[in-house]
Amino acid sequence: MSELKYKLLALDMDGTLLNDNHEITQETAKWIQIAIRRGVHVCLSTGRAVFHAMPYAVQLGLETPMVTVNGSEVWKAPHDLHMRHLMDPALIRKMQEIGEKYNSWYWAYSVEELFNRDRWTDNIEGLEWLKFGFNTEVDEVRHQIMMELQQMGGLQMTNSSPVNIEINPAGVSKASGVAEVCKLLGIEMSEVVAVGDSLNDLAVIEAVGLGVAMGNAQEQVKEAADLIVASNNEDGIVEVIREHILKGE
Repeated sequence: MSELKYKLLALDMDGTLLNDNHEITQETAKWIQIAIRRGVHVCLSTGRAVFHAMPYAVQLGLETPMVTVNGSEVWKAPHDLHMRHLMDPALIRKMQEIGEKYNSWYWAYSVEELFNRDRWTDNIEGLEWLKFGFNTEVDEVRHQIMMELQQMGGLQMTNSSPVNIEINPAGVSKASGVAEVCKLLGIEMSEVVAVGDSLNDLAVIEAVGLGVAMGNAQEQVKEAADLIVASNNEDGIVEVIREHILKGE
């Protein structure tokens, strides 16, 4: 068996690894195990916090590094933190005020837990913050929120669905997270396959050796990708592994 061209598979979770029932199918899990046995590192690269991603890493038996909260955290291995980028609490307070101003649903990850509009905290300055998000179905409201966020500066804005906005510290993305994983593993970004469906996957899809969009991906992601595969409900990950990572093996 020849040495593989791609040594790391970086997988978004929602809309990519997980089907619409938030499950990893048996077929996808089987092919991930085949890839691991062939020496491919499999890395979760998700907007979720570690406590919402870890059960799936455990299910797959992953011991490799993990990128969580869109790159705000990089883990050497499960429960072994390598790097963390925090947001200024003053920015969190300002974004909460914007959410209230526009009567938008909002949420935020602290290091410890997930808060949202219905369950917020009075102790903003006393917590360590990783990410803030807005959800609204109303395009004009989302546009107005984006305009205010752009005026604030110092923010990295993406989404994980067409109706939300996700905010990380400037310069923090899944691409910066996967680059750190590459350093930990001693490989190049050109040896990475990254798979995703939303704008928070865009930077890493553009930065790696093979950027893959799921069949259910947002159009902007499909346009940027090197390859489009089947949807998250049709085992698109299996196609990536079988046809493009282990091809000819």
